[in-house]
Amino acid sequence: MQTFPEPVIEPILAMPEAAYLQASSATPAFSPLYQQIKGLILNSLRAGEWKPGEMIPSEVELAGRFHVSQGTVRKAIDELAAENLLLRRQGKGTFVATHAEQQVQFRFLKLVPDSGTRGSEGPAQRDIIECKRGRATADVARALALRNGDMVLQARRLLSFGGAPIILEDIWLPAAPFKGLTAEQLANYQGPMYALFETEFNVRMVRAEEKIRAIPATELHVAHLKVPLGTPLLSVERVAYTYRDEPMELRRGYYRTDTHHYHNTLG
Repeated sequence: MQTFPEPVIEPILAMPEAAYLQASSATPAFSPLYQQIKGLILNSLRAGEWKPGEMIPSEVELAGRFHVSQGTVRKAIDELAAENLLLRRQGKGTFVATHAEQQVQFRFLKLVPDSGTRGSEGPAQRDIIECKRGRATADVARALALRNGDMVLQARRLLSFGGAPIILEDIWLPAAPFKGLTAEQLANYQGPMYALFETEFNVRMVRAEEKIRAIPATELHVAHLKVPLGTPLLSVERVAYTYRDEPMELRRGYYRTDTHHYHNTLG
């Protein structure tokens, strides 16, 4: 007798979590089953059910919760781990990734030394040049989905690797989510800035969009990056987003490329 596979959508559509998933339009209803499970796990991450650094339920537990096979859950978790949202630890379990993790620290930084690999120069030296509050200009407000004139926190910092200044950054943050953030706090924090946002302000950046162009060094860059006027620099404008796809940071970086290059893996 010829048999047919059971429909893969019904177990999910019968669940309360799936109703929320469809309402949020996080994953199309016609997507593969593991993608729907991925969407449900993302919903739990967005809702704060599991905090950064915490272990999530096992594959067996999640399979029982969502009424699917363990293999389906594993495939969903594999994708989330590849996106650096979850972290597998051999023999321990799967954890919500944090920006303090070594493999996540350079997730958004694509600049690599010509003579080595990312991170081979040791930790970056971070110097806060200034930090102030002000009103968002039109371009900053547009990037952060704010109204013109809303309050923002603006910081300028210099990143040095191996004692050499390599990146000058201007950073804008919406003031409300980062109430109380000071220049002293930024200067004294020893880890990545995104880890500070995560631990102290419960703001987690999970993806970013970048615009890249080449520009000549201006007097500002000469003063901080110690390069001759007109030296080619890489200008990288980045908007970082949270789980809920809220733009939470605008960052404009100016990269020296005489000893470093931009490296990104596609596909």
